Amino acid sequence: MAALFGNAKAEQWVKGRQKQRTALRQAQEPDSWIWFHAASLGEFEQGRPVIEALKKEFPQYKILLSFFSPSGYEVRKDYPLADEVLYLPSDTPAHATQWVQRHHFVAAFFIKYEFWFNYMRALKEAGIPLFYISLILKPDSYFFRWYGTWFFRQLKNVTHFFVQDDTTAQLLQSNDMTNVTVCGDTRFDRVAAIAKQAKPFPEIEHFIENKQYGIGKRQCIIAGSTWPPDEKLLVEFYKQLPDDYCLIIAPHDISASHVAQIQSLFPECQLYTELNPEIQSKVLVINTIGILSQLYQYARFVYIGGGFGVNIHNIQEPVTFGCPVVFGPKYKSFKEAVDLVGLEGAFAVNNASEMAEVFHRLMTDEVFYAKASETCKNYLNSQVGATESILKGFKKVLF
Repeated sequence: MAALFGNAKAEQWVKGRQKQRTALRQAQEPDSWIWFHAASLGEFEQGRPVIEALKKEFPQYKILLSFFSPSGYEVRKDYPLADEVLYLPSDTPAHATQWVQRHHFVAAFFIKYEFWFNYMRALKEAGIPLFYISLILKPDSYFFRWYGTWFFRQLKNVTHFFVQDDTTAQLLQSNDMTNVTVCGDTRFDRVAAIAKQAKPFPEIEHFIENKQYGIGKRQCIIAGSTWPPDEKLLVEFYKQLPDDYCLIIAPHDISASHVAQIQSLFPECQLYTELNPEIQSKVLVINTIGILSQLYQYARFVYIGGGFGVNIHNIQEPVTFGCPVVFGPKYKSFKEAVDLVGLEGAFAVNNASEMAEVFHRLMTDEVFYAKASETCKNYLNSQVGATESILKGFKKVLF
């Protein structure tokens, strides 16, 4: 576990499961339940629109939400629409049987990559429909390798697959799986809802306007979920930032040490929690969490961090507001990023000079910018609706 999570998270993982063992020995619950399982926080966000839709239309069902990772469980253990939030016990036949017998499940939803074969088999044997949502598979997946026959056979326990793309559907259908619907990624429904409900941030608006520069309202670039390699590139570009632009940086890590590091790179920056409208500044650092997805409403375009590390972070949130997106080279694990790079609504860069080139063009070439922005809006509109498709499939199976 330490190798998976690090020592602190491994401890949470172990203690969390120990704490709930007593609860799992309780008698079977008499109510009807729907079970959602997510690996972590990102997968939860994909399942969230479906949970909300089902809870609204079928309030008679209770929701059980389970996680594998502490990073999901600890953040969402008090999620108000879930009647119970638990860690999923390890995937053994005994645990799976106990889990399925404890509740009267009417259906189960596994999100994206969550393949727990003993639980899948236990659900099938109990006659409980199992749905996969936002699933995406690639030709090199172990299911389609020479050694993957047993693993692929386990997919026969799934009632229906709601998948993100045609490639996934074709892979399943070419192997005699016809219970497949292509409906896209449910996260787009979630971020579209966030965009519609975005509240104003007067202090952010005042920072962007900053009339002390004497040039009227400034344009804003937002750098979201940044890491140190991203911030080093941004400081190079910052030296060229004109007075009619400002930069908002929302780092992935808001620890005091990392924020101090950003302050050393951008000495004139202000912190969101200490924002003084009387101080002139071109840089604002968001040193709190929970507001970034709504701040994108103020951006002309956005830089998303992580692409010079393991992988980029979420680009769907800025795309929802029609913001062209720029990021580093590690992005090909995300369908929406690959799609938008191909459509020229998003742009991958490999170094500081490429970043500066794309930034300058988005700042100065109105035709180029307008086309990229419109591409993002059109892409979003083409992707929403997955939740509605899943709800229809659920009703078709159960009613």
